[in-house]
Amino acid sequence: MHSSASSPSAGLRRARPLVILLLALAMAAAVFGGRAAANGPSPQAAPAAASSLPCDIYATGGTPCIGAHSTTRALFAAYNGPLYQVQRASDHAYRDVGLLSAGGYADASVQTSFCAGTSCIISKIYDQSSRHNDLPISWGGYWKGPGANGADVGADAAALPVTAGGHPVFGVKVNQGVGYRIDHANGAPTGSQPEGIYMVTSSNFTNQWCCFDYGSGENTHTDTGNATMNAIYWGNACWFGGCTGTGPWVEADLENGMFHTGSGSNHDSNNQGVHFPFVSAWEKNNGTSNFTLRYGNAASGNLTTTYSGALPNGYSPMKTDSSLLLGTGGDNSVSGQGEFFEGAITAGFPSDATENAVQASITAAGYGGSSGSGGTNGVVRGTASGRCMDVPNLSQSNGTQTALWDCNGGSNQQWALTGAKELQVYGTKCLDDEGSGTANGTRAIIWDCNGQNNQKWNVNSDGSITNVQTGLCLDASAYGTANGTQVQLWTCTGATNQKWARS
Repeated sequence: MHSSASSPSAGLRRARPLVILLLALAMAAAVFGGRAAANGPSPQAAPAAASSLPCDIYATGGTPCIGAHSTTRALFAAYNGPLYQVQRASDHAYRDVGLLSAGGYADASVQTSFCAGTSCIISKIYDQSSRHNDLPISWGGYWKGPGANGADVGADAAALPVTAGGHPVFGVKVNQGVGYRIDHANGAPTGSQPEGIYMVTSSNFTNQWCCFDYGSGENTHTDTGNATMNAIYWGNACWFGGCTGTGPWVEADLENGMFHTGSGSNHDSNNQGVHFPFVSAWEKNNGTSNFTLRYGNAASGNLTTTYSGALPNGYSPMKTDSSLLLGTGGDNSVSGQGEFFEGAITAGFPSDATENAVQASITAAGYGGSSGSGGTNGVVRGTASGRCMDVPNLSQSNGTQTALWDCNGGSNQQWALTGAKELQVYGTKCLDDEGSGTANGTRAIIWDCNGQNNQKWNVNSDGSITNVQTGLCLDASAYGTANGTQVQLWTCTGATNQKWARS
């Protein structure tokens, strides 16, 4: 996507024997990078068994992965190579991070040991397919990154600790200026050839700027016109006005526009935004007549299709180029932000059944809360109201007052009680007694975690939650139970509006 400047303010402009033999042949197609037919898989193509990993499933569906990237786990059951590479700040040495076992989870201990006493960046994300479309740090582009000679920079390797299958692993936290890219990717769909993409991301860390993308873009790293890229955009961008909700949404970055639908906007949609700690985001494009957007909770459940229909005016046929990118726009617009755990790019237009089977593999991976804070994400539910303590409108602004709202599983309702007695939301913000106030009615707000006692809480056996510094209780204002009731601090009374359950 094109952006007219590298600053956030300008960024708005700019996925029995015969059975065994068939499965073996399908996996061989993935390993040797067989291309799908131009019109995608047959509607009768059956997905692989639910125990298969994403790229095994894609291969069985006739749409093999030409790029398979993850820092958390294998995407092929037979894969036993490196997932990503880290570079140490102290001596600039490199180390590959691999798997605990073939087809398994990342061995995060390699990173933590290698980076002990210093910091590391993620310097490369390996492609697990035989295409070797590894993603190094982008050299930059029309919009310059913050690195040497306008290059982008690598993500802080320790910035996104999570768990997968109960194992500590690290995701890729894309701050502004972080970007990865390979040009002239081997086997990448080009022109109007069909392509499918998915990634696992999060609602915890997004913005409205251009562009947190994963998919295909221009080899020149500059805007070469409509339809020259095909990527998932994940964030809050509303390029065409009239958007329903506040995001984040799964959109298609097709160059010169992030599209919710063929007309651009989602104003006729019931999609208010996607609010899960772990999100699966999906886009597929047949190159001439259809693109489809879907999303799911990466921890459980099925996929929701938000759009499947005609390409925008002027975007058929597609003219997709063969650069694979993560974290930036096609012209290296670097103002977007987001989180990435795994993803794949396919040759061919995957069937819904294939994608549904991949979604089942994702939910089986067991993504969970931060392993770094020592806390487990969960809701804080008012006993009287049955509603959850919520950060209104998914705000991440310091000083936002918390309130009651219908429980919906959103990242703004996920609170981790840490070993330091903090109640953390979004992984970086803490529930805070505003201004270390001691008066009844002091607001319960979010603020950058700072270790002070006004951000520490005792979760008591009687259901009350008391501030360590003041002893005041977390309280639903005026005994309110309705959506929007503000959460504050008040002298403990034992009343039901001061009772809370964590789950």
